[in-house]
Amino acid sequence: MNSVPTGGSGDRLAEFHELRERVRRGPGEQATAAQHAKGKLTARERIALLLDEGSFHEVEPLRRHRATGFGMEDKKPYTDGVITGWGTVDGRTVFTYAHDFRIFGGALGEAHAQKIHKIMDMALAAGAPLVSLNDGAGARIQEGVTALAGYGGIFQRNTKASGVIPQISVMLGPCAGGAAYSPALTDFVFMVRETSQMFITGPDVVRAVTGEEISQNGLGGADVHSSVSGVSHFAYDDEQTCIEEVRYLLSLLPRNNQEPPPAVTGGDTADRRCEALNTLVPADGNRPYDMREVIAEIVDDGEFLEVHERWATNVLCALARVDGHTVGIVANQPQSLAGVLDIDASDKAARFVQLCDAFNIPLVTLLDVPGFLPGVDQEHGGIIRHGAKLLYAYCAATVPRVQLILRKAYGGAYIVMDSRSIGADLSFAWPTNEIAVMGAEGAANVIFRREINAADDPEATRAQKIKEYQAELMHPYYAAERGLVDDVIDPADTRSVLAASLAMLRAKYAEQPDRKHGNPPM
Repeated sequence: MNSVPTGGSGDRLAEFHELRERVRRGPGEQATAAQHAKGKLTARERIALLLDEGSFHEVEPLRRHRATGFGMEDKKPYTDGVITGWGTVDGRTVFTYAHDFRIFGGALGEAHAQKIHKIMDMALAAGAPLVSLNDGAGARIQEGVTALAGYGGIFQRNTKASGVIPQISVMLGPCAGGAAYSPALTDFVFMVRETSQMFITGPDVVRAVTGEEISQNGLGGADVHSSVSGVSHFAYDDEQTCIEEVRYLLSLLPRNNQEPPPAVTGGDTADRRCEALNTLVPADGNRPYDMREVIAEIVDDGEFLEVHERWATNVLCALARVDGHTVGIVANQPQSLAGVLDIDASDKAARFVQLCDAFNIPLVTLLDVPGFLPGVDQEHGGIIRHGAKLLYAYCAATVPRVQLILRKAYGGAYIVMDSRSIGADLSFAWPTNEIAVMGAEGAANVIFRREINAADDPEATRAQKIKEYQAELMHPYYAAERGLVDDVIDPADTRSVLAASLAMLRAKYAEQPDRKHGNPPM
């Protein structure tokens, strides 16, 4: 316990400065050394990387728990294991909280939770992003069900803030049990390889229940969640790079859902011609190419931030700028499964579309899609339901929406990928476009089956009918003639066409029906 000084104001001021320094240092050099030995930074070091220098304002640094029993009454460190406050990133206000693993392993108790609740409420009231720097051992067992109730308050606030302010979870240590649900409720999850893990039940429980042997990283490490489960949007090798990318992401997002994302001015002109696009995409629809190269040609300075880069790689989702303004890009990736839509790709794109719509980010959809992935596993896994998620997300989106068809656009996948018929504001196509119910070969086999089977030379007849179908229904201007595409454009003009279209749509207003909320497919 701290004694009350009996001297004058100088004594009180001296005690004040000594106490502040003690709070800043935390539990001591030994605990800090142990944290560094694991390859991890301390909570304050992480906050210093996230926020602009000198901008951090801490909230409740002197808070301590009031638990008793199990020796807790003798251990009452300041901050109670979480540092909360606000500062700026590139001059814009951001709220943050950081678990201090050196204190109770970053475990959450009553006071700890109340500090987080307060900073979440402040972020929502101020209309500013919230970044959580997670490195905690879950609920504080010594405080029992009170700690669990603390998590409930966090989950409720995550949900209340969803779509109102950007919420970013940065996983910098373990996150087990119910604690893992808070990051899952936020907009973005960042993880660091080797040091961060997320799982509901750990390896010991898995071994006891199923007999399976697996490590913590094998069960819930950064690579697992960024490439297999899709829980994590980004994975990096070190904390410094990870937090720097969080700052970059924040630069692309608005402070809240009532503001547009910040615009910047740069040297990349809106009317820059993209001559490379004339040769990047092969005319042969069966030849793959890297859609990332197309995106790099279109966006400002070739820079974009890909979301879920290693999960569901047959569709690309990225944030970038066109003419200085943030856009969300959804694109098929012909290099992976020929760019088909499947269960994971539908989920990935649907969540991204919803994010962009929530935060006033215009959508640009780049199509080269042969359809939905066929197969028993896909059908039994619910491809109808998952594909409907993407369809629902696009239909519900009220932000500016521009579709560009590069090559194939077949069947239901063409409709789902933001076609004019489901509300795209503008649709453009390159001269290499093929918009059809299905590919010419499959269509000819269905329409002319009897004629082909009865022919003296079925293969020659099939080839002839394929050409007839292509000439009649799949020529590049068929959809434009019927008003399903607004224009067929020179690929080199793609950037200028998109920039002009998005500028025109910037003041778009879409009236919504009066309802509590929709009931999207799950």
